[in-house]
Amino acid sequence: MEFVEGYTIAFKGLKAGVYDFEFPIDGALFRAFENSEVRAAACRAKVRMERSETQLVFDTSITGEVVVPCDRCLEDCRVPIGFSGRLTVLFSEVPGEYDGETMWLSPVEEEVDLAQYLYESVVLSLPYQRVHPEGACDPEMLRRFRIVSNEEFEAIEQASAHATEGLGEAQQAALERLKRQMETGESEEP
Repeated sequence: MEFVEGYTIAFKGLKAGVYDFEFPIDGALFRAFENSEVRAAACRAKVRMERSETQLVFDTSITGEVVVPCDRCLEDCRVPIGFSGRLTVLFSEVPGEYDGETMWLSPVEEEVDLAQYLYESVVLSLPYQRVHPEGACDPEMLRRFRIVSNEEFEAIEQASAHATEGLGEAQQAALERLKRQMETGESEEP
């Protein structure tokens, strides 16, 4: 992950108490993380920080929408986001492992970076299946991905067998090699 500006809170010098922050979340946050399926975003994070001497507690709510590939047609699909969560930041000379709910900082730190927490919060709040509303998928892509029934598959195989009947032995052998390569995913050396 590359550093993403705009998601840090400088807490050093703040007195114990409650502080409110807002962060716009756009596509730049998701581009900073490798392999993110989120193509674009228009979200807002509201963060309430409670500061004490030994810890920071962040109550976070995120609303908006993101654009991800549709699981049905692979076209851009807008998905609403609604997230509420709490992150506790503890100060310690011996830092622990960040687990999504607890972060450890050295007592000499002056600010906390919330980019990874906000990224993970949005990604984990995505629904398991991301699809357009019924009837909104790209019909051409749906036609291409249409599942073939057993009867249709048998008809295709029979038509293929009839098409190869007039081929010579060398041509049929070449087709058989090609078929094996496609089935195994390996290339055969001639």
